[in-house]
Amino acid sequence: MSQSLKVLIACGGTGGHLFPGIAVAEAMRARGHEVRLLISEKKVDAEASAKYPHLSFETVPAVAKPATFSLRMLPFLWKLWGSIRRCRGILRGFGADAVLGMGGFTSLPPVYAGHKLGLKTFVHDSNARPGRANVLTSRFCTQVFLGLDAAKSFFGGRTTVLTGTPVRPEIKLRPTREEAAARFGLDPQKTTILVTGGSQGARRLNELCAGAVSKLPDGIQVLHIAGALDFDRVSQIAGARDNHRVLGFCDQMPAAYAVADLIISRSGASSLTEVSIAGLPSILVPFPYAADNHQTRNAEVFERAGAAKLVQERDLDEGKLAALALSILNDPATSERMAAAARSLAIPDAAERVCAAIEATFSNP
Repeated sequence: MSQSLKVLIACGGTGGHLFPGIAVAEAMRARGHEVRLLISEKKVDAEASAKYPHLSFETVPAVAKPATFSLRMLPFLWKLWGSIRRCRGILRGFGADAVLGMGGFTSLPPVYAGHKLGLKTFVHDSNARPGRANVLTSRFCTQVFLGLDAAKSFFGGRTTVLTGTPVRPEIKLRPTREEAAARFGLDPQKTTILVTGGSQGARRLNELCAGAVSKLPDGIQVLHIAGALDFDRVSQIAGARDNHRVLGFCDQMPAAYAVADLIISRSGASSLTEVSIAGLPSILVPFPYAADNHQTRNAEVFERAGAAKLVQERDLDEGKLAALALSILNDPATSERMAAAARSLAIPDAAERVCAAIEATFSNP
């Protein structure tokens, strides 16, 4: 479109919101628009944003909603109103034309403020089962963008657009297997399992995976992203095993996907989006305490497509996990069929689709 827009993207709080927001920002800039990203004061946001010095970031305090009937609701509402006022000032100072919330309760204040200012407003939900905060935020939106079509029924009466979940450009530009293996000190000739637990609740999954490694043959190696808080414990379990490489954090996820033959993971929406882009078979173990059990709903989408094996944490032990992994890796036909199914779920141009949908509301008001 010929009109250059100023778009505020609210994407702080978790990597699952931040990185898709950054992907949209990159696509918006490539299309000639001006973008500002609104993030929280959390450490994860500060560390991630530092890697994108060419983007403009602004912080606002995170406002987490307590239980509805909690005594903390009154202080929460006061902070929420303060956040809305601050967002209104940011929007006016920036001269924003549109506001995009990438999900979670941090999206509500800027989207509501934009709505009250008469701007075009949008929210993106990545999950098959949308969060309550996004359903609430959608009341103030011009359109709702969906990562998975299964979420559409939860936004009754709202205009929805299936865009997929945006991923950072680097996820689509993976190195060769040999280059990737060298970065992690792995053997490119060996079958590789990538274990990643996501940003929350990986402790038990880490235990299961670390224990399962001892039951795998020598020809299989494991790249295990345990998380900073669990790195020491998992490293101790792994001991001196040559086939078990443990990391506390990985800022080279394109390389991790490039060397992997199978992924064992939680089933957060952003993680699954990257798995589909990488086109890899997976074993999905949903975080059992996720809000509204949304990780199970996400995993069910992949299982129905034939892209993944879904297994609940309570049904696993080390031996079962090792056996399940080997049943996939030792059957090339099954492995390739699952990989193809994963690729069929990918929407590589999701960021561009989000941009195009926003632009269309200005072309056809």
